[in-house]
Amino acid sequence: MSAFGGVAPENKLRVVAPDVGGGFGSKINLYNEEIVCSWASKKIERPIKWVAERTESFLTDTHGRDHITHAELAVTNDGKFLGFKNETIANLGAYARVFGTVTPTYLFGPCATGVYIMPAAYSNVKAVYTNTAPVDAYRGAGRPEATYTIERIVDKAAMELGMDPIEIRMKNFPTEFPFKQTLVHQIDSGDYVAGLNKAKEMADYDGFAARKKESESKGKLRGIGVTSYFEACGIAPSPVVMMLGCGVGLWESAEVRFNPTGQVTVYTGSHSHGQSHQTTFAQIAADELGVPMENIDVVHGDTDKGTFGMGTYGSRSLTVGGIAIVNACKKIVNKGKRIAAKMLEASPDEVDFKNGEFVVAKSNKKKTIGEVAFASYLPGVRDEVKSPLPEGDEPGLIESSFFDPANFSFPAGSHICEVEIDPETGRVKLDKYTAVDDFGTIVNPLIVEGQVHGGLAQGIGQALYENAQYDDSGN
Repeated sequence: MSAFGGVAPENKLRVVAPDVGGGFGSKINLYNEEIVCSWASKKIERPIKWVAERTESFLTDTHGRDHITHAELAVTNDGKFLGFKNETIANLGAYARVFGTVTPTYLFGPCATGVYIMPAAYSNVKAVYTNTAPVDAYRGAGRPEATYTIERIVDKAAMELGMDPIEIRMKNFPTEFPFKQTLVHQIDSGDYVAGLNKAKEMADYDGFAARKKESESKGKLRGIGVTSYFEACGIAPSPVVMMLGCGVGLWESAEVRFNPTGQVTVYTGSHSHGQSHQTTFAQIAADELGVPMENIDVVHGDTDKGTFGMGTYGSRSLTVGGIAIVNACKKIVNKGKRIAAKMLEASPDEVDFKNGEFVVAKSNKKKTIGEVAFASYLPGVRDEVKSPLPEGDEPGLIESSFFDPANFSFPAGSHICEVEIDPETGRVKLDKYTAVDDFGTIVNPLIVEGQVHGGLAQGIGQALYENAQYDDSGN
């Protein structure tokens, strides 16, 4: 708002966003109304509140996913993939937004071959402007569009070859990692076969024929769909985005302050949009520092507090912002070892840190991290005649870290959906949905389950209910 809106110098401008009820892409943009309201408030020296009605939001906020795609898949008679070709026209709407051009190109194109070994691949995306609402990132941002395209054509290939949809997928999964895709990504790890087998078992896939027959006896139709996916997350390695013309690197920052009273404050450049960062980030710091979660405060969403960061989008908060917190905590522990060593009359190499305590193994002498923190701020107050601070170390336990990922992270999974349809009314009953996802290290399972449930609800909504309909004039 300072650089592009000219509202005020950055040091005179404060943005506070304490609780945001979801983002999903549309809130990544700086909208004109935000600049106008800030300018007007300064002009009349009064607070101004702007609230968009739902219909106004449909007109002014960014939309998502508007592609026309032609895809081709070359496959042998026994179901082995030989090559994939994708030609896509992506609508940007009337104006370019923050990730408007990146979403249908770099985020969509490299994921076009899905989780499969594809000896040859071609992806060509042409972005066009139209007289419609601007199109930008929306939950998944390009990756769901890529998954939809490849999975639909894989199903079509299975149908034409008379193969089971699971069998044809299994035939083309990579089993050795790291796996270098034909287009761009190098995927570090995964077990796609195990994921799909687990989904097949949980969904009682082999019992579908009997359930279909039962539905037909009642005059109903029954169908089952299988999909396997991967997603490039942890946006993004700075060299990659700089190569694409981005003016900044997409690292993330954190600052951790271990106060003399034993309280810990974590400042993050990320921001919570309902993902429970306050809980997850506190868990990370508690685990690294060995202190209770209730002793940790997480500060975000205020430009007068905390560190400069790159924000929340692209499934990056934990994988990028969380690692920045881990690294800042490790710096605190390393400094704490030096202080504890002097307090315990040992060398830093002889000091181990575990469960919130610095311990000298050979003598079993120990100090808690709280004692070390207190001594770092107030040397000589307790039983130290001399300052416990090693030469060259400043008082206090305050450390910061900037983390720039070397690669994306690549969660993957397989989902199976079973529906029953009344052919007379068209009513669709979602009878069973099975999701098996490999997200790597999970910090808080309950939060992750909530995010998965939210994603499923949005996906089902898109498939069955939602559409932005325009007439030929763009109205």
